[in-house]
Amino acid sequence: MTDRPSSKALRGKVALITGAARGQGRAHALRLAADGADIIAVDFCEQIASVPYPLADPDDLAATVKLVEDTGARIVARQADVRDQDALATALQAGLDELGRLDIVVANAGIAPMAAADGWRDVIDVNLTGAYHTIEAVIPTMIEQGDGGSIVLISSAAGLAGIGSHDSGAIGYTASKHGLVGLMRVYANLLAQHSIRVNSVHPVGVDTPMINNDYIRGWLAQLVAQTGSVPDMSNALPVAVLEPEDVANAVAWLVSDAARYLTGITLPIDAGFLNKV
Repeated sequence: MTDRPSSKALRGKVALITGAARGQGRAHALRLAADGADIIAVDFCEQIASVPYPLADPDDLAATVKLVEDTGARIVARQADVRDQDALATALQAGLDELGRLDIVVANAGIAPMAAADGWRDVIDVNLTGAYHTIEAVIPTMIEQGDGGSIVLISSAAGLAGIGSHDSGAIGYTASKHGLVGLMRVYANLLAQHSIRVNSVHPVGVDTPMINNDYIRGWLAQLVAQTGSVPDMSNALPVAVLEPEDVANAVAWLVSDAARYLTGITLPIDAGFLNKV
């Protein structure tokens, strides 16, 4: 992230971030820490068999810890699979035991197995069920505190448009990201009485290890070979991909008091992509 003055708008708050070891998750952790929040960072840090590109490992999570600590924020990091509700609850409790509270949740953990023949179940379980587990894990604490809070689900432009290929992993990815919208809207209604806001953000392609890898490049090349073309994924603005910090900046605003009356919204961060489709 670029150095810049911080408003410390989140001083005294604690944020839980899943998928925090690298990519967007790390960017969220660093931006919220720079704004004054302490961090509970959760990541699986193991490989999932159906995912053909390398997932984050413990060294990645350790790097996030060091970068957050360099901002002056506190951080509790734990390895846990969002598909495992008990493991996620244990990781959350470790953070609560040390940091004392929870104000912000960024359900970011996700995979993109795309052409993997057996990708459907895992992508639904990680991207959608994992977000459900995350919300269910945090609700009791946030309600008991009585101070409201903000939950952000990291969806995708693919959560608002029917884009993808005829591959089970790709269809599952788009379905899971659409599912997050329904999840967000239900919880926005259920939690509004507790002043807990729930929103989703929808980035177009972001330069992270999830899309910037040999597997995804090969998958796109295969689509071209099979069909003679590839879906138009270009943005309206003259930028090919976003940086993780672009998404983190929007999330930081959405969880702040500057957006205190926003709940139940789908916020595109897409350089105009969705306006084209």
